[in-house]
Amino acid sequence: MSILSWDDFEDDSKKQTPESKSTPIQPQEASEQKMVPDSQQSKKSTDDSENSGTTTNNRTTHQTDTMARAAESLRNLDVAPGLEELEMGAGRVEVDDKSMINCRADLNQLVPFKYEWAWQKYLDGCANHWMPQEVNMTNDIALWKSEDGLTEDERMIVKRNLGFFSTADSLVANNLVLALYRLITNPECRQYILRQAFEEAIHTHAYQYCVESLSMDEGEIFNMYREIPSVAKKAAWGLKYTQELGDPTFVTGTTETDQTLLRNMIAFYCVLEGIFFYCGFSQILSMGRRNKMGGVAEQFQYILRDESMHVNFGIDMINQIKIENPKLWTTEFQEEVIQMILEGTMLEIEYARDTMPRGVLGMNAAMMEEYLQFICNRRLAQLGLPEQYKGVNNPFQWMSEMMDLRKEKNFFETRVTDYQTGGALSW
Repeated sequence: MSILSWDDFEDDSKKQTPESKSTPIQPQEASEQKMVPDSQQSKKSTDDSENSGTTTNNRTTHQTDTMARAAESLRNLDVAPGLEELEMGAGRVEVDDKSMINCRADLNQLVPFKYEWAWQKYLDGCANHWMPQEVNMTNDIALWKSEDGLTEDERMIVKRNLGFFSTADSLVANNLVLALYRLITNPECRQYILRQAFEEAIHTHAYQYCVESLSMDEGEIFNMYREIPSVAKKAAWGLKYTQELGDPTFVTGTTETDQTLLRNMIAFYCVLEGIFFYCGFSQILSMGRRNKMGGVAEQFQYILRDESMHVNFGIDMINQIKIENPKLWTTEFQEEVIQMILEGTMLEIEYARDTMPRGVLGMNAAMMEEYLQFICNRRLAQLGLPEQYKGVNNPFQWMSEMMDLRKEKNFFETRVTDYQTGGALSW
């Protein structure tokens, strides 16, 4: 049985004439009626009339009961909007009533803003909208199919990164939707989290678009986190920090549970998105700088820009929670955070060695290790923690240019493009 849309219903209604709405008596039924004696027909008409009256009365009684129940339900409606337990007639929400976590202010009231930076990041994210299909993959397809187009090391880099990123962005999206959104009690921050969740969906779409365009083995790519140890370890590390928050009965409000939320945010914003992605970003973007796999590289550049904003937004939230809840940021907890970020760095270095057993694309595992140590120091400094790798430098200065959110010269050095909404993109 097919489901009609509203337009289908309207069309069918217009096609029906008053005559067609009543079911005509078929010839055989008409002849049978003529053979029935008049007395029996009279009795049948009386019975039908009585049955019809009884049915109508029953229907009317049922409708009256239903309306009565609906009215009674409305009379007993609790006007408090769920968890906030607000009272009708309570004072309007003031800026100072808002906070990042454990806030009892009305979450439905977006304004007045307390955190202008959160709203600005939401607006910036909307301005950076893009869709994978807008990227031309023709040259990538020809290069991928060519027997001598890419080396085996280059092919492995493309596949490994598509395999990891497709899993990682799904993990981030699940954490945002199933855990973080529920526990952040500020509406402007929630607004950005909704935008971020949509961007994670676009990223997963982009990986699928690349895999499909290049006719890759989908089972190999999307199961890589189950089969390749260096990929599996990163996924497992991220998962352990969301399991507790994923429980719908988990709530904040104590030092222990608030630290659990903070630990989750640091794991996902500072490590999963802030460290685990950077080896893959630099590898794929280095390939694009050499006019190889330009379509894949262009999508990764857009993803990098999105993820850079995600990381900055997450760190702003973390630091705001620290300001509002200083008792959470104990010396012991700081040591735990430093260890978490070091663990993430070590896992990413292991992944770099696995994906680059030899020098490729003007880089090697040793250079990538220094770059990841540089990123580690940066994440620690953003949280107000001491750097752990003294004296390391950024061997990939060009990566900083790729993160520019305003203007970026494209890979083929042809023109400067504004990175704005999809409708403004021209390829």
